[in-house]
Amino acid sequence: MDQGHSSLRALTAMRSTVRFSSPSLALNVRFRRVCALGLAAMIGSAAAPALAAPPCLGPASNVWMYINVDGVRNGKGQVTTTVYADNPDRFLIKNGSLYVVRTPTVAGATRFCVFLPQTGVYALAVYHDEDMSGTINRSGVLGIPTEGFGFSNNPPTIASLPTFRSVRISIPRTNLATTIHLKYPE
Repeated sequence: MDQGHSSLRALTAMRSTVRFSSPSLALNVRFRRVCALGLAAMIGSAAAPALAAPPCLGPASNVWMYINVDGVRNGKGQVTTTVYADNPDRFLIKNGSLYVVRTPTVAGATRFCVFLPQTGVYALAVYHDEDMSGTINRSGVLGIPTEGFGFSNNPPTIASLPTFRSVRISIPRTNLATTIHLKYPE
């Protein structure tokens, strides 16, 4: 039993045994009880402080995750991450994302933190924007990416884009981490 509940129980027991000779005295004791209950609640909540949010990218919230993007071939440009809601109809389409975040690239592995709107299921698409053009560069008739890219859950992307189902990632609580492996075209 935590301290706040034991204080509440003691104050409730006191109420049933104390009799007051005047209404003003009863009011004074009730005021003290309310103050004591508030103090007990504050002491109880101070015992378990909330997890402080780290410096993350994106709109601030109480939910965040750490992302490690590995396989980054050089330190040029930035790593761009697109966050998608749990909706296959909005995945990889123009204006379909919740938001996009960018961070400077570190060769080998780029690590950063991203805020998420709330706990739930999301999809992440990442690319290495080496020339900082703001879009993933593509070539040929098929539009094959010329910059490194990856997705949450690291699905195979040899012949086509991954399915939404293969990139869904569940975030049941804050402060989780995932690794996304970048793939560069040959």
